Order: sequence, then C-alpha cells, then structure tokens
Amino acid sequence: MLDLAQLDLAQLDFAKGQGLVTVVAQDARTGAVLMVAHADREALERTLATGEMHYRSRTRGLWHKGATSGNVQRVVSLAVDCDGDALLARVVPAGPACHTGSPSCFGAAALAADALATLDRTIGERAAGLGRPGGDAGAPPNSTMPPNHRGRTTRRAQEVAERRPATPRGSSPTATSASRRSARRAPSSSPPAPTPTRVAPRRRGRTSSTTRSSPCGPWA
Repeated sequence: MLDLAQLDLAQLDFAKGQGLVTVVAQDARTGAVLMVAHADREALERTLATGEMHYRSRTRGLWHKGATSGNVQRVVSLAVDCDGDALLARVVPAGPACHTGSPSCFGAAALAADALATLDRTIGERAAGLGRPGGDAGAPPNSTMPPNHRGRTTRRAQEVAERRPATPRGSSPTATSASRRSARRAPSSSPPAPTPTRVAPRRRGRTSSTTRSSPCGPWA
C-alpha cells in the first residue's frame, strides 16, 4: 500500500480539466509508455489506498484497471507535472495495457523506446533462472520451447564446452585457432630428399673383339 504522503493531491489542479487530470502510465521496468487516461480525486485516492491504478472514464465512471481482465497496474511512483494538470504513473503491469491485447496502446513504437532497459531486464531474468531448481538460463520465461528441449539444449552446450581444447594461459582462443591453421598450411622448411640415381648393372661375358691400335702394332 502506498503512503498518501507520496502524492500531495493539493498540487493537482482538478478545476482546469473539469475535475480530471491526465495520467500517463509508464512501465517502470522498460520505460515504455503504456497508456494515457484520466483520473479524478476519488480515483487517485483509491490508487493510493490500494497500490493499483484507478482511473475515471467519462463513460464508465470510476474503474479499477485490470479488475476484470487481471491486467492490474501496480504503482511504483506518482509524479505531478509542472502545471499540476497531469500525472506520471510508473507502474509494473501484470498484463497488456491495451484492450486489443497489445502491451502498449501506442504499439511497437512505444515498446522500442528503451531497448537497453528491455535487454537489461531479459539478462536479469535469465541470470535469475540459474538459481532456480531446474531453471534454464538459455530460454526466456515465456519461451515456447518445450521444457525437455530446453534442458537438452543446455546439457548439449555444456558438453561442447567441456570437449573444447584448453587455451594456453595468456593467449586468446582466436589467436590459438589462427596459429593452428597457419601451422597446417605452412610448407615444410626442410629440403626435399634427393632422388636416388639408378646405376645400370655391368655386363659379364665375352670381351669386345674390337681391335685397338697401339704404338707397337695391333693387338687383340
């Protein structure tokens, strides 16, 4: 339950809007703008008393956001603007803010307002999954991957990491892989082995009958 002292209703100028002030609801985790509505003094008093957003509709009157659908908006903080005729409500939504089922009444453009905050939340949720029994940090909480496949994927990743050869201390895996490829591709620095010369065998048998000349005369 919120403390009434967190919001001084006297700062709001209800008369300017014929008893109403504009309320901008913002996701406190991602910074995305969820919706814009109106509230009167009674709606804000109910908001402070319950800790969940209440609005005033010109057609429906006082309404508790999510009372029927369950998509309530838990209030984190309320801030009055400089003119006193608008209110920023930072909330944690339990579901879509729009009646169409979209998280924001302003579509995808509002959801992309703070991509870094969304990434930070996703990393935090996956890191928290490591501490839960059977938690899987490799898949988001709303993943459509079957639970048995999630665990199988995680175990497979662990097996691949265990089989990978160790990297020498002080060197990066990329440098080590590059040096191995270079070693395979580099030609050998030692000279090639000499090719053996084939020697024809000497013939045995009769000596050639060719007559040779000499200073003393022919001889056989």
